[in-house]
Amino acid sequence: MQLDLNLLTALDALLEEGSVAGAAARLHVTAPAMSRSLGRIRKATNDQILVRTGRSMVPTTRALAMRAEVHALVQQAHHLLSTQQELDLATLDRVFTVRWHDALTAACGSALITAVHHQAPGVRLRLTAEPGTNTPELRRGEVDLESSTSRPALADISHRLVGTDRLVIAVRPGHPLTRGPLSPEGYAAAEHLTVSRRGSLRDPIDDALTTHGLERRVVAAGPTAAVALQLARDTDLVVALPDAVTRAAREQLGLATLPPPLPLPDVPLYLLWHQRYDDDRAHTWLRETATETVRALFASPNA
Repeated sequence: MQLDLNLLTALDALLEEGSVAGAAARLHVTAPAMSRSLGRIRKATNDQILVRTGRSMVPTTRALAMRAEVHALVQQAHHLLSTQQELDLATLDRVFTVRWHDALTAACGSALITAVHHQAPGVRLRLTAEPGTNTPELRRGEVDLESSTSRPALADISHRLVGTDRLVIAVRPGHPLTRGPLSPEGYAAAEHLTVSRRGSLRDPIDDALTTHGLERRVVAAGPTAAVALQLARDTDLVVALPDAVTRAAREQLGLATLPPPLPLPDVPLYLLWHQRYDDDRAHTWLRETATETVRALFASPNA
């Protein structure tokens, strides 16, 4: 069978949009033309790809299994054929998936969306949650840009240091730790809260305390910075969080902030992407825009 590789683009659009009309609008073709493409895809794959459920269409099991690979193939083809073309942001039509830490998304997400939409109105962003464990989506091309507090261990993942944050202590207003000078011993004696999607009750702060002969009691772990701040506001729990990326949330909740009573490790912030995008002009533009957005946060007077 002779295959039309244009069907890959149509299949990618159908799986991304979940409808014939949406895919047609995305590729600037008529709905009947996209419907014919779906029919050819169904014949080539011997699978329905999309099936109707009520008023909407849902992908079949096979379509779900091939979605990531199809998307990666289309992106690679786009990269191969467009590398030498001038980037026209006014007409750029692309979807980028950005996976950042929840606190960074809360602090910079609005600014990033605004900057991207202002420069390239045809670009859409998916802001997805940071996973609890290492996942291969970055390597598979399912995530375009990721945040991390550490350098990547894999050689095919490119990275850029975009800022360094400092840890501060956040507590509820009137907390006992706010009533006088905070000593390392007083800090260690409080009941503590960590931030960990995996539920870890230990982090680098424990190592810093150990060097001073101190040990703290961690009584809970919150899955996100937002949850941890809420818990700190409603209890006597103490949480240490990066200053710049959580400042707005802390102020909104009315939390008190204390400087740590002992040296705590700074928090580096890296942007990560797969090296396949190193020379992708649209991706380079996204990286630069994201870098400027994050660095503006760290450059604010209170940072």
